[in-house]
Amino acid sequence: MDHPLTTLRADFDAQAGRSLALPLAGAIVWAVIGLAALLLPQRPATLLLLFGSGAIFPLGLALAALLRERLLDNTNPLAKLMGLCVLMVNLLWALHLTLLSRDPALLPLSLGIGLGLHWIVFSWIIQHPLGIVHTVLRTVLATGLWWLFPVHPITAVAAAVVLAYLYSIVALATRRRNNQPAGQAQPV
Repeated sequence: MDHPLTTLRADFDAQAGRSLALPLAGAIVWAVIGLAALLLPQRPATLLLLFGSGAIFPLGLALAALLRERLLDNTNPLAKLMGLCVLMVNLLWALHLTLLSRDPALLPLSLGIGLGLHWIVFSWIIQHPLGIVHTVLRTVLATGLWWLFPVHPITAVAAAVVLAYLYSIVALATRRRNNQPAGQAQPV
């Protein structure tokens, strides 16, 4: 007999699909922000980062519709847990906005790291290390590149975030899901 958590995880995977929509949206938005920041003066680039990061969720909803993934209508309790984790991450906006007013150069780093912390819980839900790898990779690369490229902090952090997303997109597209019997090929 399956453990109730095993059943919940399988149901989460069945309802969520591959879970590619939001990482794809994140990679697209952060790539656009990173490239635009190379061309824009610091203040408009910072404002683009600030408001552009808010475009990830609406774009993710559109991509989810195309990919037939259920983001908002997933009835699984683990999906509600993910929603609460996203709320938790969004409470960091108090810090992000404070940094914007006190030291805008820190905003790319706080957003780059802070907006990715929920991946750890996602990793636990799907029983795959990709979320932990994503969060650690994103944090280490964002911090390192932010220090290495102080003239282009937004582009540096955006590059780190996009690299973490690319890893996660490949891992999500190729992983064996919890509702998939062992040995059965995964559809792409």
